Amino acid sequence: MKSAAQSRGRVPRRKRTGLSSPRLRGEGQHRTNSFTATEAKNEFGRILEKAIRGEAVVITKHDVPKAVLISIEQFNALKHAPELKLNALSSEFDVLLARMQGSKTRARMDAAFRATPRQLGKAAVAAARKRG
Repeated sequence: MKSAAQSRGRVPRRKRTGLSSPRLRGEGQHRTNSFTATEAKNEFGRILEKAIRGEAVVITKHDVPKAVLISIEQFNALKHAPELKLNALSSEFDVLLARMQGSKTRARMDAAFRATPRQLGKAAVAAARKRG
C-alpha cells in the first residue's frame, strides 16, 4: 500500500535515528562539517562547539547548503577584510600622491600641459618604443 507522500509522487525520506556523523568536505585546514537543519536544531550545543573551535559548519536543507556557522573570530576577520584592503589601497594612493607632489613631477606636468600636439605625439612614440 502506498503512503500519502508516495501517492502524491514524492519519495518518502528515510527517518534518521540519532545524529549521524558529520559529512566532511574539503581537505586540510579548510575542511567543513555539514549537518542537516534538523541535526543542527537537535544538536546545536555540540555543533556550536565545533564552530567555536574554528571549524566551519555548513547547515543544509534538502541536501542544499543554506547557512554556515563560524566562530566570532572568523566572522570578525571576514567582516574587517574589506576594510583592511581599503586601508592598504589608501596607503598606496597616499604614497603615489606624495611622489606626484615633488618639484620635478610638477615641472614635467607643466611641460606636458604646455606641449604642442606634435611634441605630445613624439613623446607618445618614444614612450611606446621604450616599453617594447
